[in-house]
Amino acid sequence: MPAVETSPAEARRRARHQLLEWHTPLETCDNAQLVISELVTNALRHTDSASVGCELELLGGLLRVAVASEGRGPRHTPTVAGPQDEGGRGLLLVCALASVWGVRPRDAGRGHVVWADLPLVSAA
Repeated sequence: MPAVETSPAEARRRARHQLLEWHTPLETCDNAQLVISELVTNALRHTDSASVGCELELLGGLLRVAVASEGRGPRHTPTVAGPQDEGGRGLLLVCALASVWGVRPRDAGRGHVVWADLPLVSAA
């Protein structure tokens, strides 16, 4: 999708549609939407990408969420936000929700992929 201001909302909408089609537990859908929103927002703010891509994959008891950017940007590491800071907590949320996450180069050239594995949580 194009790297525009509305991309995080569009990515959330598309992800929820697909996850509900897969009968993914609702808590996992909600967590995935939050992670996707944070990763797409980071791609928009911290890379010079013209577009970003999102992928969802079921891996046994996990859901892998991946966001690819074509631009160059800083390595993704959680920051320590101050109490008055409006941003800087996105990757901390990803860390809290994901079993594991990471960054890898894109398979098709320039850019990178940030991915997170979320447990398939079902309501007890």
